[in-house]
Formats: sequence, C-alpha cells, structure tokens
Amino acid sequence: MNILLLGSGGREHAFAWKISQSDLCQKLYIAPGNPGTALHGENVHISVNDFDAVEKLCTEKNISMVVVGPEDPLVNGIVDFFEQHESLKHIRVVGPSQKGALLEGSKAFAKEFMIKYGIPTAGYREFHSGNFEEGLQYIQHHSLPIVLKADGLAAGKGVVISQTTEEAIAEFTEMIQHDKFGKAGSKVVIEEFLTGIECSVFVLTDGKDYILLPSAKDYKRIGEGDTGLNTGGMGAISPVPFADEKFMKKVTDQIILPTIHGIENEGIGYKGFVFIGLISVDGNPFVIEYNCRMGDPETEVVLPRLENDLVDIFNKLHEGRLNDVICRHSPSTSATIMLVSKGYPEEYQKGYEITQLNDAAGSQVFHAGTKQTDDGRIVSNGGRVLAITSFGNTLKQALEMSILNAQKIQFEGKYFRQDIGWEFI
Repeated sequence: MNILLLGSGGREHAFAWKISQSDLCQKLYIAPGNPGTALHGENVHISVNDFDAVEKLCTEKNISMVVVGPEDPLVNGIVDFFEQHESLKHIRVVGPSQKGALLEGSKAFAKEFMIKYGIPTAGYREFHSGNFEEGLQYIQHHSLPIVLKADGLAAGKGVVISQTTEEAIAEFTEMIQHDKFGKAGSKVVIEEFLTGIECSVFVLTDGKDYILLPSAKDYKRIGEGDTGLNTGGMGAISPVPFADEKFMKKVTDQIILPTIHGIENEGIGYKGFVFIGLISVDGNPFVIEYNCRMGDPETEVVLPRLENDLVDIFNKLHEGRLNDVICRHSPSTSATIMLVSKGYPEEYQKGYEITQLNDAAGSQVFHAGTKQTDDGRIVSNGGRVLAITSFGNTLKQALEMSILNAQKIQFEGKYFRQDIGWEFI
C-alpha cells in the first residue's frame, strides 16, 4: 500500500524509518518531511495543516493509509476531514478525531475527563478573563510551588512552575490579560505541584481495545542535572527502570483502562496513540498530561525497541483486531541524545553545515531540524537538530555509544547533554 506520513521532525524520521521496513509499505510519502525522512521515502513539500493539499496528494498518489505525526492537524480536525469527504473515507488514518484530540488540545477538557473517570491527577481549577479576580485570590491562597498551564496548544511552552506567589500572579496576568500564549492562554488551568519522578506511557487504541508500547522517560531541561529552561526534549531512554511490573499494573488498572473506558463511553472516535505523561508519587502514578500522538524525542527510543511490523499493527487497529497483536519489545535499552543549536530554547542561529554524519557508526541518527541545500549539503534548520539513538545491554552502554557519536557529528554551536538517564546510572 502507499502510505502518507505527516510531519517533519525527529519523530517523523523515526516513523519513516520504521514504516519503510514493512513489506506492506509499497511507497512512502512524507509531507513535508526532512533530509532524514527522504532516506526512506519521498518528501512532498506541503503543510500538515493544508488539508486540501493533503486531499489532492492522497488522490494523486493513491494513498491507502495516513499516519499523522504532530498534534496540530489532529487538533484541527484532519481525521474528521477525511471521514467527511467521500473521496477520502476509505483511507485509514492513524490518529484521533478532533474531539479525541482535545485530550491534548485543551488542558481543561483533559482534567474534566480525568476527574469524571476517576483517573488520578493533581488537583486543579480553571480560570479565564471572566473570573480573573477569583483566579488571583486562588493563587494567593495556594501552596507553593504552583503550576500554571495554558489551556490550548502553546508549542510545548505553555506550562509554568512558579516558586513564589508574586511570580505566579505575574505569569497568570501575562497569560489572561496580555495574551502571552495568544488564544491558547485565554483559559488557564492552575494545578497543585506534585513531587516525584516522571515517565511516559504510550498506548495505541481503537477506542475499545489497546496495546501498550515500550515506556520511556524524556529530559526537558536544557542543562545537565535537569537545570535551566524547559525545552522540547534533550533526550530520552527506554525502558524506564522504575516502571516495573508492579508499577505498570497500577498504571494499567488506575489510568489506562479508565482512559479507554472514558473514550468509549464518551463516543469519541479514536484510532491512534494516547501518550500518557505520568509522575510517580511514592510509587503511585498520577497523570500530568495526555497527548494525542507520540512524543519527540520519545519516539526515537520507543520505535527502535518495537520489534513488530508497525504497518501491520496499524492495519489491525483499523480492522478492530488489536487483540490479535502481541507486542514484542527488544530487551535492550535505548538512549537518545538531542544535538541542539547554541542558544536553544531561546534565540539561536541556523543554516550551519553538519558534517561527519556518516561517522556515527553503531547509532541511528534521526533528523529533527535539518534541511538540504541546493548544492546537497545538510544544514541545521531548528533548535533541536539531530537525535542520536543507541542500544546497549545496559543504559550506561547505550548512553556511552550515543555520546561517542554525538561528539563525532559536527556543526557550529552544537550542544548536547551528556547525562541523559543520570538518575539511573
């Protein structure tokens, strides 16, 4: 079958790499893709949110399956768009309906969903311009630290953890009254701060049944020792050492099963991934957030550990046969290190030539923010540039291989953390 993959980051390169290994994939197209995805299929330069262009491409290229990488087109209703167009209805789209994507697209919707279905999460209140003064009072009497979340999508920057009441009030005011995050911050969810250790669990569901993919833990802070500003992710590991059988039994019983039940009970169309961001508080899991797609850079450690044919799984997802899937995970550990541009996550320069890419033996290099120039050079084109993924019998082995190859690849201003997985080594 001909398959269309939407997206252009490291996550999409990992998907392209995995999908292209399937005998079921005749031709893979990636829109818009990057130089890494071009190694596994044909890039097509259209926007993931240009649904009319996507429709035209699907018709011209006889597409049978669409895999949606990023959250934007899902929140914007691309699955509904396919279902409502006669010429597209036959195409199998991997992703939730627009209502299902609200689990990521609206923090308030997600919290209400969790409370309704008894899913453990931090206590919260939601505020907007209409009850702004009430929100100020709530902050003044809230324990510290305090978590403020823009309700909508804010490119991963919409969460603020304030250590003082004054800082929280200032951030709350910026969001509601000064449009700090634009429309995404017109409503703000204020949560209690939970202390513990985080990890991510990935479920693929048809809204009734599900399979569980390998767990992962990503590292958001720019600095070693988890210090400095938040980023889109500086690296990831899989599996997560503390997510043992006992912990995952709690996750399944208290979070996954109620989530799937809620999706089915609400009549939400959902044939895609549920990314569950968790925190373990004294060994008990709480949901920090839902995402309606796979994470980045978690995908770069999860998919390499998945031994199944991914396209076959996607087919079974759409045929109501997920119960037939026995998920096979590699027993090895994988570790990903992100190479980022100097200055990221704030202002940074791009367009620097990347060299020694072919010297990274023993690792899989996934392109995240790169582009190819007219004369064939690969240059940096984003804050997060490359993901270096390696396997090992231990986390230490996997990390050492990724560090070795991260040191070999060169571009001006290159920076990476060498302590991914530090608390487990």
